[in-house]
Amino acid sequence: MAYMIALLFLSGDALVSYQRHYRSRPTHGIGKYKYLLPKEVPKRKRDRVQMKEINVGTEHEYGDINIQMTSYDMCLVEHFARYVHKLCNHLSIRVIESYAMPTKTNEVLFLEERGSKMQLDAVLTTHQRVVQISRLSSTFAPIFLEIIQSNQPEGVHLLMKEHTETDFKSRLKSRPELEELLAQLS
Repeated sequence: MAYMIALLFLSGDALVSYQRHYRSRPTHGIGKYKYLLPKEVPKRKRDRVQMKEINVGTEHEYGDINIQMTSYDMCLVEHFARYVHKLCNHLSIRVIESYAMPTKTNEVLFLEERGSKMQLDAVLTTHQRVVQISRLSSTFAPIFLEIIQSNQPEGVHLLMKEHTETDFKSRLKSRPELEELLAQLS
């Protein structure tokens, strides 16, 4: 009753009613923009990651380079990878990709003094992050490497190398069960 008031007036033979529509729908569709956007097609399957063409570079610039950072401390390597990515953006070095490699786990075993039984001492997890850059000038590369090394935290191992096809394949998890099934179907 508070939202709609109907007043009925009799003026001669005509019946007049007054309704306040603005209380229930204040905009009446004003400001809607969804009809302007293109309709999104739902993704049925996630697209498989395709390998891009590797840039080999020229005599004055390097091609695709991977900056690999490895550490036992995940937080440390994550922050350093973020720093390298921001530094590349700040220095106008083109960053192609920044990604994490699968975590590797190593078990440290020790042999008891009297006996041949092995005891589990520790489990070490190695975390690796990769920042992939391209078109790094050969004159600026030593300066860039010196900046990164001067800010490298303790416990983080740094490796710069050219991007290869094996680097691309190593970041994907292998699924031997699926490969066996595909081999049986073929």
